This record gives sequence, structure tokens and C-alpha cells, in this order.
Amino acid sequence: MMSQQKTSDPMFAVCIDNSEYPVSLELHKVYQVLPDEDAALDGGIRVIDESGEDYLYPAEYFILVKLPSAVEQAFLQVAYTT
Repeated sequence: MMSQQKTSDPMFAVCIDNSEYPVSLELHKVYQVLPDEDAALDGGIRVIDESGEDYLYPAEYFILVKLPSAVEQAFLQVAYTT
């Protein structure tokens, strides 16, 4: 089961399997993760995918990563301006 961080901390994950969702997920791309305890209990993870919306995917398709602060800020800045 994936560990939960404080909800105020941005979370990111790298896609390691997009075989079931090739249009929605890019392999090896970093995605922003939104907290969803219910999804985590069921083996899922909520990410903002290629559509720009958040959807649930199998957690095993991702690896959570800790990004340097400057990289996090760059990701978040782009996410909120597009």
C-alpha cells in the first residue's frame, strides 16, 4: 500500500505502466497526485492525467517520487496556468 503524505504537501508520481491507458498516461512521465484515501485503500491512485482532469488508476502503474522544491514549484505553476 502506498504511504500517505500530509495533504498540504504536493505529491508526484512517475508512470511506469500505461498498457491499459496509452492515451491517458505517458510512460515515464511525472504526474501530480491528488490525495484520495478511499482510492488508496482500494489499491488506486488519483492523478491529473493527459486530459488535465483527475482520474483513478491502479497504484502499481506509478512510483511516488519526491521532487526538489524548485521542480515542484515549476510543475505546480504550469498546472495552474494551463
